[in-house]
Amino acid sequence: MALNQARACTPLLVRVGLGVVGLCIIGYILGPPLYWHFMEGIAAFSHSSSPACSPCECDCSSQPLLSIPEALSNGSFADCVKHDPEVGEVTEKNYADLLSEELKLREVEALESQRRADMALLEAKKLTSQYQKEADKCNSGMETCEEAREKAEATLAAQKKLTAMWELRARQRGWKEGIAKS
Repeated sequence: MALNQARACTPLLVRVGLGVVGLCIIGYILGPPLYWHFMEGIAAFSHSSSPACSPCECDCSSQPLLSIPEALSNGSFADCVKHDPEVGEVTEKNYADLLSEELKLREVEALESQRRADMALLEAKKLTSQYQKEADKCNSGMETCEEAREKAEATLAAQKKLTAMWELRARQRGWKEGIAKS
C-alpha cells in the first residue's frame, strides 16, 4: 500500500519540481532588469527630492592657461570661460565660426561625393548601353545563323528526296548498287 502511494505522488512531485525550476528560471531572466529599473526609480526619486546644488566656483587665476596641457582638458577651465562674459562671447563667436566652417567643409565633401556618384552612374549607364549593343549584335548573329541552318536543313531534305527519287528510278531500270555497266 505504501508503494502505491509513493507512485501516486510521483507525478505530483514532478509537477511541483518543474514549477519550482520554472519560477527560478523566470526569476533569473527577469530579476536583473527589474532590479535595475527599481534602483533607477529610487535614484530619480532621491534626486528630485534633494535641493539643487549651488553653482561651482572656480579660481581661474590659480591655473595657468597654456603652460600645462592638463589645464585644457580640465573641466574647470571651461567653467572659467563660461563665467567671463567677454571671453564667452569671443569663444561663442569662434565656436560658431568653426561650426560654420565645418558645415561648409562637409557640404563640399558631400557635393564631391555626389559628383563622384553621378560620374560612376553615368559610366555604369555607358557600360550597360555598350553591353546591350553587344548582346543585340550577338542575338542578331544567332538569328542569322539559325535562319541559315534552317535553310540548309530544308535544302538537305530536298536533296535527299531528289536522290531517293533518282535512286528509285535507277533501280526500276535495273541498276544495282556496286555494279557498273561498261
